[in-house]
Amino acid sequence: MKKFINNVDDVLTESLTGFGLAHSDILKIHLNPNFIIRADKSKEGKVSLISGGGSGHEPLHGGFVGYGMLDAACPGQVFTSPTPDQMISASQAVDNGGGTLFIVKNYSGDLMNFEMASEMLGIENMTVLVNDDVAVEDSSFTTGRRGVAGTMIVEKIVGSAAEAGISLAECKELGDHVNKMTASMGVAFTSCTVPAAGKPTFEIAPDEMEIGVGIHGEPGRKREKTKSADEITRDLVDTILEDLKPDNNAEVLLHVNGFGGTPLMELYLLFNSAAKELEKNKVKISRSLVGNYTTSLEMAGASITLCKLDDKILHHWDSPVHTAALRWGM
Repeated sequence: MKKFINNVDDVLTESLTGFGLAHSDILKIHLNPNFIIRADKSKEGKVSLISGGGSGHEPLHGGFVGYGMLDAACPGQVFTSPTPDQMISASQAVDNGGGTLFIVKNYSGDLMNFEMASEMLGIENMTVLVNDDVAVEDSSFTTGRRGVAGTMIVEKIVGSAAEAGISLAECKELGDHVNKMTASMGVAFTSCTVPAAGKPTFEIAPDEMEIGVGIHGEPGRKREKTKSADEITRDLVDTILEDLKPDNNAEVLLHVNGFGGTPLMELYLLFNSAAKELEKNKVKISRSLVGNYTTSLEMAGASITLCKLDDKILHHWDSPVHTAALRWGM
């Protein structure tokens, strides 16, 4: 295992400390329990948005703490759910009197621990469960569809709405709506290595790819010999379109997400392939985002996410945001 590490047990603490030093104008780091909050507390009465999950997916979720997105993020150990005390402490630290909305990826550990925090919190709260992955219905980590790269889109849209002052119930309703309008699917060429394990999560031959892989290296729907980018993209896009069933000339946000080990050159190539496939299917790309936003350590691979756009989603996607990983309009 070759990684920039001092001590395996200190990886998360040292990474969080460095993250806080690099972005001290945007966020603050709290250790023991670990959570990340906005440097400037948002306005009184605003709904507080809190998300989190295992580390190793950066910039999700900590990179999206800031104006127009999250008020707090709770990082667990690598690929391990954060604990209820992290969520409770983070919620109390950012409470503005408007209630707390938890945005949770559909993984068993995340769901269980966020539910425990919700019950113990003592602050009015609701939860949006993100399950945008169309690859498989069940996996070793979930019952039902997994939450993957579409989580960032939910966080952006609801974050904008909360900034605009809508209520907790309205934020939840909007988050559920965005989740239903969003679908993702990924493919991996390699595994990744969790520092504590010291070896790849799964074995895959040099000429193979895992179609529908999860962001923790969970198996997908099939393993195949590597194909061309156009063929891979066709598989992913067709499966997503089958799920979303957009109308002719529907407008979408196309998000091509890297898993951490894929160069931007290849991600933009995938975007080109996806654009051709969407044009054939009479789907219009109105907004786009390309880059590493929901990663899986150093896994080589990528995912494609489509979000069907309506006026409300479009307005909140375009609204100003200022976080470590996503910023425009300020």
